[in-house]
Amino acid sequence: MNHSMGRSIRRILLAASLPVYALLYAPLALIAIFSFAPAPAASGHGLYWYAELIRAPEVIAAFRRSIMLAIGSSLLGTVLGTMMGFGLYRFRDRQAKGWLAALPSLIIYTPIIMPSLVFGISELIFFNFLHQATGLLAAGLLTMGIAHVTFQAPYVALVVFARLSGLDANLFEAAQDLYADGWRSFVHLTLPIVRPALIGGCLLAFTLSIDDFTISYFTAGPGSTTLPIYIYSAVARKGVSPDINALATLMISAVIGVGLLQYAFTRNRARRMLARTGG
Repeated sequence: MNHSMGRSIRRILLAASLPVYALLYAPLALIAIFSFAPAPAASGHGLYWYAELIRAPEVIAAFRRSIMLAIGSSLLGTVLGTMMGFGLYRFRDRQAKGWLAALPSLIIYTPIIMPSLVFGISELIFFNFLHQATGLLAAGLLTMGIAHVTFQAPYVALVVFARLSGLDANLFEAAQDLYADGWRSFVHLTLPIVRPALIGGCLLAFTLSIDDFTISYFTAGPGSTTLPIYIYSAVARKGVSPDINALATLMISAVIGVGLLQYAFTRNRARRMLARTGG
């Protein structure tokens, strides 16, 4: 009876989830299908519009900026996020109650749950004020990078903090008992433990940077157009065209590829740990 009921529940959940998945992924599939549209005055689907992207210098320039921005901001965001996560874990007050106990989580979650529109406008106001007061940080790729780091670091900090929160606090005391100073304890104990969180957080930060439009739009300047901004400008100028569908398909493929890479790394590591423990 219980087995039959469990099977019925699984079927109900499957029937309820299929329309949701269709709603999520059908638009992406349509973009990919339309990206193979035939060339002008030609018939048959092909890779014509992908070839056009390669021959478009403005697309190549936007792609180069997006990659530079994503790599630079994700690396710096990973470093800062790791320090944030480690600091919040190491120096939190375990005896705190009420709002003081929730303060570390509040610090991490506030930039994450804040609407990107509000975040982008606040960054725009801040950079404009700073530029008018000092003449520094004119709108451009540098301001975009700083803005990206500010919303990437909390995500990395959350991943690192969650990883460290699952550890036994006695591990650090044991390292001190073995005459390991703070630096050696960090290099030989903390870093190996949080390495999976670092890699996962860096890949997440990279994906967030590649996908971001709102914050990039408000902090961009002349000559700092990234792929999302280029797509928005092209759609606003000439509507949705096959070359834009091709560009969007490439971006979707890149994001899915990074996600699969992170999944493969996590699964491979879990298998190695299971093999070591003899499970």
